[in-house]
Amino acid sequence: MAEAFVIAPRGALGLGQFLAALLCAAGLLCTASNGTNAAPRQAQKIIVDSDYNTISDDGQLGIMAAQLQTEGRVKIMGITVVSGNQWLKQEVSDALKAVERLGIGDRVGVYAGANYPLVRDLASVKAEQAAGAGGDGYLGAWGGPEPKTDAELTAPPDGFALYTHVQPKSAVDFIVETVKANPHQITILAIGPLTNIAQATKRNPEIIPLIKQIIYMGGAVHVPGNSTKAAEFNWWFDPDAAQEVVRLPIPQVVIPLDVTNTVQLTKSIYDRIAHAAKPTVVTALYQKLTGYGFDGKHGFETDPNYTQNVWDTLTIAYLLDPKFATESHDEFVDVIAKPGIEDGRSVGYGNAQPAGTPLQKVKVVTKFDNDRFFRLYIDLLTRPVPVRETK
Repeated sequence: MAEAFVIAPRGALGLGQFLAALLCAAGLLCTASNGTNAAPRQAQKIIVDSDYNTISDDGQLGIMAAQLQTEGRVKIMGITVVSGNQWLKQEVSDALKAVERLGIGDRVGVYAGANYPLVRDLASVKAEQAAGAGGDGYLGAWGGPEPKTDAELTAPPDGFALYTHVQPKSAVDFIVETVKANPHQITILAIGPLTNIAQATKRNPEIIPLIKQIIYMGGAVHVPGNSTKAAEFNWWFDPDAAQEVVRLPIPQVVIPLDVTNTVQLTKSIYDRIAHAAKPTVVTALYQKLTGYGFDGKHGFETDPNYTQNVWDTLTIAYLLDPKFATESHDEFVDVIAKPGIEDGRSVGYGNAQPAGTPLQKVKVVTKFDNDRFFRLYIDLLTRPVPVRETK
């Protein structure tokens, strides 16, 4: 079957190509890569549930989603924010600036969600570390003080949002109401801790059968963790929420460390974005905030051999076309939620469902089409901004 997913070049288009692109964006006609007419596609409705940041993996996914929205490929119903990489107040501030920067602040709302995990607290994190949980040392929000006032927030390099404001509705209420209003149409891209989703489904269980699917970046099913030797960060930050949500009878796709460990951002790919021929505010931020590594000193700009794993952005590629995953399988997956060095560990059981556990089979992705993914990644992160949606 011909691949129907086509990325139009940003250069000059012939009149026929230009009209075809407009028709495709309007959902009237799309052309497959072999030139034949493909069936029109409706925009996929998504909620981005994220521990947002300016332009690390969460922020990059936001940019990619906004650009895809201009094509009519996705419709971002809203961005729901949850503490994880940073504390909620900082993340909301970053998300508000992001939608404003991308020119979609009047159409994509930002909703504040859970500031703390369901159960885990700082004392349990410290006890876990003292017990030898190990890992890469990344604790996200737990690694620094929580900002209590706007004066304690850190502005992105291009400043705080000027015109966009957080929505009065909570993230949980927004998830519930949006799913109910769009039954079997909403995909949740769960790229942070799962606290918001756990609270929404627990408070309003009637939405569970109405969710089209959840696509996670989370877990380390058959490989070691990162935040600890046992656990991947997103599911480690709130293991109780992760356990609750993964067990729900909802179609679920897990993009875990098993695959993200194998998708490496290299300097040659980085340079095509950070030093793009036609710089944008996005490429400038990418260079400033990605080029010097996690410590702000050692990264692509200082070490030609530096690499970085790619995480959250794989979820939106999979949403567009599941064939981005070149290897996957269905298996029973659970999350350990109990104090100790195993807290947050995800466990894959294959086809053998453990007795007495309400587990669901989920699709676990283990290999990606890296070359095809990076073509998409580079294209979407180097397009002109601010974006404007096709009306």
